[in-house]
Amino acid sequence: STPMREFIDGATAIARGAIDAGCTFFAGYPISPATPILLHMVRELPKAGGVAIQGEDEIASIGMCVAAAMTGARALTATSGPGMSLYSENIGLAIMGEVPLVIVDVQRMGPATGGATTPGQGDVQFVRWGTSGGYPIIALAPGSATECYSLTRRAFDLAERFRCPVFLLTDKELFQALTTVDVGAYERPPVRERVTAAALPPGTAGLRAEETVVPYRVARPDEIPPYAPIGGPHIVRFTGSTHDEHGFLTKDPIKMGSLNEHLRRKIEDHLDEIESCRLDDAHDGAGTLFVSYGITARAMADAVLSARAQDRAVSALTVQSLWPVPENALLSAVWPDDGESEIRRVVVAELNHGDFRREVERVIYGYAARRRCVAPEIAGIHRVDGELITPDQFLAQIV
Repeated sequence: STPMREFIDGATAIARGAIDAGCTFFAGYPISPATPILLHMVRELPKAGGVAIQGEDEIASIGMCVAAAMTGARALTATSGPGMSLYSENIGLAIMGEVPLVIVDVQRMGPATGGATTPGQGDVQFVRWGTSGGYPIIALAPGSATECYSLTRRAFDLAERFRCPVFLLTDKELFQALTTVDVGAYERPPVRERVTAAALPPGTAGLRAEETVVPYRVARPDEIPPYAPIGGPHIVRFTGSTHDEHGFLTKDPIKMGSLNEHLRRKIEDHLDEIESCRLDDAHDGAGTLFVSYGITARAMADAVLSARAQDRAVSALTVQSLWPVPENALLSAVWPDDGESEIRRVVVAELNHGDFRREVERVIYGYAARRRCVAPEIAGIHRVDGELITPDQFLAQIV
């Protein structure tokens, strides 16, 4: 039988993925090119029993999402670069308060208002370091309409698993361009239920809340505290300040150190659960490894097909999890047998001045220095003129 097909854009795929993942609350503010997801959620989320709101501005929108998430909702917001600037303070609040939240950043070219209708990939470092403290976040980057759907579901699952903001980095081109998709091609990764603190047992009415549930207590630094919703059966203190396991502000060095180690280690000790890449190394003897993500990875895939049609060996790594940086996947792609590598050049392609290339250099050159082995050359393909990187630009880099 002929497979069912549909004509869909990334915005619709993300909105559908969010609703299918159990999203119950959305708040956002109109901004090009992210507005389509606001319009879609306002139209469709109420049909699924959820609430969608156009906030008075970006700050109010993400603030409502943080509040909704801490009262029991699965929350989503979407914006573009200037909105991310305004989101910054509340992103820090979500990190400190351990709020499960998904944030879509539809990137556009340039700083400030930039090119509002021009695709870009310039927020790669911004989402990681755009709030105070320097604590880790999770960021995923879809490269197709089907990945917009599946990685949105995965973003909600990771937000539940790690109780932190998870970013979905896309761009104007992928977000708004219509493409034909086989309906059966959508992957549907599972989205776990929220792990909540147990309700107060019978006969405990006389106990203090601290004696029944300690909202931020963990046995090990890498563990996640059970979620206790504000307004639920337990008293929950929520603050953006450094706090102890009960939620009280503290200056105790031991308690401060424990909290800050926990916020780091709950993510960095579980990289194997987050790392997501696709390695295409079908040709033995490839001397060049392409690395890309998002919309640029589509040109990379076309270039690989063209190169192999000409009997030119090349490998390609498509990165879906930008943060934390998938170091194991990068190193395995260059040194698959932990020995001498046939890869002589790594080419990182992106619509910025080299944001992710810097991470690739850090990982590969650092490994080579520790192991005292020869590192491949690392080159970049970068465009910041509003146009997309082409397959021919990849082909010109093959050694």
